[in-house]
Amino acid sequence: MTVELLGGKILSPYFGGSVFVWGSIITVFMLALSIGYLLGGRWSLNQPSTRKYGSLFLASALTILPLIIGHDAISDWVFELIEDPRYGSLVASIILFFVPTTILGMIAPYSVRLLVSSAQSSGQTAGFLYFVSTLGSALGTLATSFYFVKYFELNSILYGVIVALTLAGIAAILLGKNDLISDQE
Repeated sequence: MTVELLGGKILSPYFGGSVFVWGSIITVFMLALSIGYLLGGRWSLNQPSTRKYGSLFLASALTILPLIIGHDAISDWVFELIEDPRYGSLVASIILFFVPTTILGMIAPYSVRLLVSSAQSSGQTAGFLYFVSTLGSALGTLATSFYFVKYFELNSILYGVIVALTLAGIAAILLGKNDLISDQE
């Protein structure tokens, strides 16, 4: 949610803050997440491990880095090509946010696969994971919109996201049990 909220801040100098811009951002995030959920679920079928899980966090951190380095140049380039805020913001959102959000979306279904210990408890495990995920999104939204943007520059917040994802990825790789999960459960 932090990256999504910052998307409005990234695009507003070029396309404004209208409902068109927010509609573009939300649409791209929802599509990318849905594809990420599908890919993450599929990827979790083939020898799931905490090492692969951690790599999702590291890959998402790596794909957020270009937002810091090139969001101005990309937004400016798209604005030069497409001045209409409806389509310009949609194209810029796709270029800037689609890949990192898709990879972030892969984390949730992979988490379910790693946490489910039996078919009997799968619903409870998934429900708890979605509870934690949604609560985290709500807290991240409040923290970003009420505090982070007030006290930190955009790039500093994005670096914070990268650091958090990197630490989570390293922790999953180094501290998680890297045994392959049996498909016979």
